[in-house]
Amino acid sequence: MWRRFTPPHTPLSRIFGWVLIILDLKNQAKLYHSMTDFNFSTNPDNPVSQASGADLSLSARLEALLFAAPGAVSPAQLAAALEISPKEVEAGLASLEARYSVPSGESGLRLQRHHGRVQLTTAPQTAVLIERFLGLEATAHLSHAALEALAIIAYREPATRPQVDAIRGVNSDGVLKSLLHKGLIQEMGRAEAPGRPILYTVTEDFLQHFGLNSLSELPPLDEEPEPPQSSPNN
Repeated sequence: MWRRFTPPHTPLSRIFGWVLIILDLKNQAKLYHSMTDFNFSTNPDNPVSQASGADLSLSARLEALLFAAPGAVSPAQLAAALEISPKEVEAGLASLEARYSVPSGESGLRLQRHHGRVQLTTAPQTAVLIERFLGLEATAHLSHAALEALAIIAYREPATRPQVDAIRGVNSDGVLKSLLHKGLIQEMGRAEAPGRPILYTVTEDFLQHFGLNSLSELPPLDEEPEPPQSSPNN
């Protein structure tokens, strides 16, 4: 899946930000002139009402905000922008999520949730199509060692390097550095343990790479087999 916008701190994102500022100034100018020409307090079609999106459903307004956002945002941010409660935002997001997950495949978008934040992404089924459309090279394959480390962190997050090493049986320092460089994992503080090892979690890019909307969509782990019970005669 691909994000709708380029990563922050790039020339393109700066230009896009400037464009938004110019458009906002232009809209404010239009609104000022409209206010001088109309009695907007009694006109049901006044530009103030249209500008606030009051004629749109909650899910439509949330969709617009998520589309315009440069990355993942929290429900609290959406609630503040819409001047509604976080509970209402969650209801709207659930409605939006249900619309995107219809099996008929009517939408090419998905709502991605990770660490309490949400964002719009493209459906994983469109990855090849988007790569071809944008002229992008196919995503580099991950090594078996990288997949092992990713699986451990995804299922156990937050996880430390000693924990990953203990499960894999080998040193994972180089693998973790590579995954950090690729943006598939991130540092999330330090553990309250001897040496205070770094805690790692997976990122939104990890979800996009594997076509997941949230970690809850990871396949369930098989239950560990119970140890054999010793015979009373032994």
